[in-house]
Amino acid sequence: MSDIPTTFAVDGPLARAIEGFTPRAQQTEMAERVAAAIEQRGVLVVEAGTGTGKTYAYLVPALLSGTKVIVSTGTKTLQDQLFQRDLPTVRGALGVPVTIALLKGRANYLCHYHLERSLHDGRLGSREEAGHLQSIARWAKVTSSGDKAQCTEVPEESGAWQLATSTRDNCLGQDCPNAKECFVTAARREAMEADVVVVNHHLFFADLMLRDEGVAELLPACNAVVFDEAHQLAETASLFFGESVSTSQLLELARDTRAEAVINAKDFKQLPEAAERMAKAARDLRLVFREENVRLSAVQIDERAAFAPALATVLDALRELAGVLETQAGRSEGLEKCWQRSLDLVARIERWQKPDQPDRVRWAEVYTQALALNATPLSVADIFRRQMEDNPRAWIFTSATLAVGGDFGHYCGELGLAGAETAQWGSPFNYGEQALLYAPENMPEPSAPTYAEAVARTAWPLIKACRGGVFVLCTSLRAMKRIHELIEDKLSAYDPDRPLLMQGQATRSELLERHRAAGNAVLVASQSFWEGVDVRGDALQLVIIDKLPFAPPDDPVLSARIEHMKREGRNAFMDYQLPHAVISMKQGAGRLIRDERDHGVLVVCDPRLIDKHYGKTIWRSLPPMRRTRSEDVAVQFLESLGG
Repeated sequence: MSDIPTTFAVDGPLARAIEGFTPRAQQTEMAERVAAAIEQRGVLVVEAGTGTGKTYAYLVPALLSGTKVIVSTGTKTLQDQLFQRDLPTVRGALGVPVTIALLKGRANYLCHYHLERSLHDGRLGSREEAGHLQSIARWAKVTSSGDKAQCTEVPEESGAWQLATSTRDNCLGQDCPNAKECFVTAARREAMEADVVVVNHHLFFADLMLRDEGVAELLPACNAVVFDEAHQLAETASLFFGESVSTSQLLELARDTRAEAVINAKDFKQLPEAAERMAKAARDLRLVFREENVRLSAVQIDERAAFAPALATVLDALRELAGVLETQAGRSEGLEKCWQRSLDLVARIERWQKPDQPDRVRWAEVYTQALALNATPLSVADIFRRQMEDNPRAWIFTSATLAVGGDFGHYCGELGLAGAETAQWGSPFNYGEQALLYAPENMPEPSAPTYAEAVARTAWPLIKACRGGVFVLCTSLRAMKRIHELIEDKLSAYDPDRPLLMQGQATRSELLERHRAAGNAVLVASQSFWEGVDVRGDALQLVIIDKLPFAPPDDPVLSARIEHMKREGRNAFMDYQLPHAVISMKQGAGRLIRDERDHGVLVVCDPRLIDKHYGKTIWRSLPPMRRTRSEDVAVQFLESLGG
């Protein structure tokens, strides 16, 4: 691929075909390193700062390689963007006859069988859900892909989608009466035949472990895997290299059993009755916990006197349901599948009940309406390294945030990438001119009970001075709600027409649309807005971060990993907690400057950035913005921007 420099040149095919394309040395150099890795089947870890153009830097060598390549992204949104915009643009510019395909998890594709069964069953949660299901039914008659992202009438989070899609558990496979028209099968077939296939990290790792989503079939024929947004990989891998069982899965089994019974076992009343008893036991198990959105260790779970009896009741009801299902399994493929699922869920709960193994931690996550029991590996390095060794090919990992102070040791250690080549290119943006980093003086310790008030007090004069848009990024939901409340008090008196938004008021995409459209909105948000959010121009001139993003030490997985590292004689704070905080901080800071025309102020309220010795590590990892501790300087900078 010696024509890489020519491709990226000022008079090359990209410049001729793509309006606004500007050659960047960093982009060309990265593309050459990616091309070499693909050719040599090497392992390459690349950090490319915001604005480097890393997407084109890996797509060009992928398309020119003449081999099969899988590109895995951090989110379905980025996946769609790559498939619908970036890949066709680069392919058109290069003029290469490369076929491309998009592959998502089966829950993203309409299932004819489950849609028809749900329409027949008629048991729906609400009138709105019933309307959504009718909209899906109309869309089903005209869609060619079955990808639910293309059904714009029905929100992605609508409960109707659970009734119109399949899961690994309830898919009937080749026994399905609608197998010939299956959208999942069609998407997999297209992926097998394509030269470049776009997937996402969740799908990639789910498939490595479950061999169910189509990726495992692709890997043997694939010469290279490119992971974009690769900083998310270790966390995603730990989800799938572990095991989980949830009350949602139990309730879905009960729902599917009742629906199958209506069609195929009307004369056998014991079946829906057993399903209902199991569903009640699952709901009662969730009600043992009054909290919402918390993670609990095995020790904390065992402290709840009601938990063990409630789980035993679930197991008894599940075993009873399995016994009843066994007697009816021969009446339909759907009932047989439900029987197999019931046995699998019994086995998973029994495995979870076993005492902690030295390399795993048991814990639970309590959601608003569900409880998940998890067993998570303390490290994914050995598991992931074995997967790579079993599949010799080029493995390329890229993100804007992988290194800590120029060192890739933490990242490579987490994924078992010893011996990998590494490369780092900074952003081409002129941060010294475009941005200002403000670290306010006289902030209390982050543990102080009035810390949220201090953040709001610091933020207010800057929000007043900023005529563009604002992000206030918080490290906890509690802080987010309190800071939003304090800013609302000020804003309602000072400028009641200025939009004030908060995470949770609508979906992330809706909030972003409103924020961009307003041009001067203030958005107070937590973790889901720290990364993967791209707001350019005056719509985002000010980013305020309340605290350094250290994961809460009482998180059960983190605390188990800390104890494990201490037993090994390692410094868990320096080797694990600090590197993670640095990478998260770089992600949050990266929201501010997205292109050459952006200008703005980044405010880090946490005094530890200046006062603690480890703060210097984070300070040095942030973009090379001009820095100040003066509120007046920050206010003047914002006032100079207009909006």
